[in-house]
Amino acid sequence: MTPRRKILISGASIAGPALAFWLNRHGHAVTVVEKAGALRAGGYPIDVRGTALEVVRRMGILPRLRDAHIDLRQLTFLDGDGGQVASIHPHAVTGGVAGRDLEVRRGDLTSALYTAVRDDVEFLFDDSIDTLDQSGHGVDVTFRGGGSRTFDMVIGAEGTHSRTREMLFGPEEQFHRYLGYCFAVFTMPNTFGLSHETVMWNTPGRAAALYAVGDDDEVHAFMNFARPEPPFDAFPDPEAQRNLVASVFADAGWEVPGMLAAMRGADDVFFDAVSQIRMPRWSSGRVALVGDAAYAPSFLTGQGTSLALVGAYMLAGSLADRDHAEGFAAYEHSTREFVTMNQGLVGEGGATLFPTTAQALEQRNNRLRKLSAIPPAEGRPAHSALTLPEFTPMMTG
Repeated sequence: MTPRRKILISGASIAGPALAFWLNRHGHAVTVVEKAGALRAGGYPIDVRGTALEVVRRMGILPRLRDAHIDLRQLTFLDGDGGQVASIHPHAVTGGVAGRDLEVRRGDLTSALYTAVRDDVEFLFDDSIDTLDQSGHGVDVTFRGGGSRTFDMVIGAEGTHSRTREMLFGPEEQFHRYLGYCFAVFTMPNTFGLSHETVMWNTPGRAAALYAVGDDDEVHAFMNFARPEPPFDAFPDPEAQRNLVASVFADAGWEVPGMLAAMRGADDVFFDAVSQIRMPRWSSGRVALVGDAAYAPSFLTGQGTSLALVGAYMLAGSLADRDHAEGFAAYEHSTREFVTMNQGLVGEGGATLFPTTAQALEQRNNRLRKLSAIPPAEGRPAHSALTLPEFTPMMTG
């Protein structure tokens, strides 16, 4: 009988609760710390595809997610004057598989994950890690809210801008691979009569989209634009973010002026660079990273959520019958190729949705017109490139 190892996870979005579920299943004593005061509800729709579907099936939450599935039926592209270029099935662009893959509101997934694990795992909301010290036999952690505890392992699952990664490996810039775009998303009133569809307007280097997940009174507004360098000065300043987006789209037509006005008053604007996190290793000592903190693929791949779910499963299973050093090494060995394949999807057409020149935009539009005449293809191989192993739960006492 192996004593229960105490493991701290920082972050309660997707990778964190999923990892907590599997670590608990393997007999560990798990604590999750989250800087927000509660679970974040709502949020932009996210995809669960390929191998990740098997993860949520094994967790027992697939039926709940099927009930929450957003049945997006149409994706319409417009030109700079608002005229229709093409109207196609979304899977023709995303590489998803109709009838199998899931698209759900982010909050529906985080709620399902939390519900599956909340009775078995300790959650500390409105708190975060202040310092980590590995000089002893474990990891000595002090918390922002006061107090300190010692854990056998700590896992960072806080997303692209992970503070655990920064404490462990240094500044984000050395792992941040900027992909040439910035974006803002927010909600606004659905005064457009949209239902189960996305409408996207494009000019070279700019895209604005309205995304109606159902027959709701609100739509998700999305604004994406090319920029040679990340606007690091705007990241900590919400007002600067709004000003940057407004200046980029100042002369835009279609519904963009109304979207900019709505953005000014929206309380849920999320702004970031389109980027990936690429690291030579995902652990140091008794501390490791999972999900976007270790290998964010960017929304251009549509695989961020799926990588988080698969990575959490593989990390927990790799630790089931190994010490931290062997377990972390096994996690990387078994998961890195899958991560690399999915990060590589940005070169397979993701970025070509947002061309930066008039010629490239016309070429994209011509491809879309051809796509509208054919049914969606089978899903991309990268989505299902990893077959989940069966891990045997560890006996603990």
